[in-house]
Amino acid sequence: MPAPPLVIGVGNRYRRDDGVGPWVADRLRARGVRTVEASGEGAGLIDLWNEADTAVVVDAMRSAGVPGSVRRFDARHAEIPERLFAYSSHLFGLAEAISLARELDRLPRCLVVYGIEGADFTAGEGLSPAVRTAAEQVTRRVAEEIAV
Repeated sequence: MPAPPLVIGVGNRYRRDDGVGPWVADRLRARGVRTVEASGEGAGLIDLWNEADTAVVVDAMRSAGVPGSVRRFDARHAEIPERLFAYSSHLFGLAEAISLARELDRLPRCLVVYGIEGADFTAGEGLSPAVRTAAEQVTRRVAEEIAV
């Protein structure tokens, strides 16, 4: 029997909009979805989705785009632009984890990534208004996508 879908909320809830992934994961967990919060470190992400048939990752993007804009990627079939999901100076974040997992044949059957363009990554809690609106939309979209 396949494992239930897993939603991975990536980010730091104490860096304002960087906390959008955990924010979405919290709302989906309240609906009974299997979720986990992650920092975005690549090896840890591979371990998390390794046991899932379907995984959805939600993370903040930093691309100088319009705050609150949303991009959806079918990561099983397409490369993820590295510049959108920068984790740290270690250079092994989400995009690199997906590339490595693809090479090692460690991607789940279905891997979807939702990126939400952030506006404020300063210290503190709470999402900016545009990011919160986008997070609400992504929560609904993910729930529909995994049929919750």
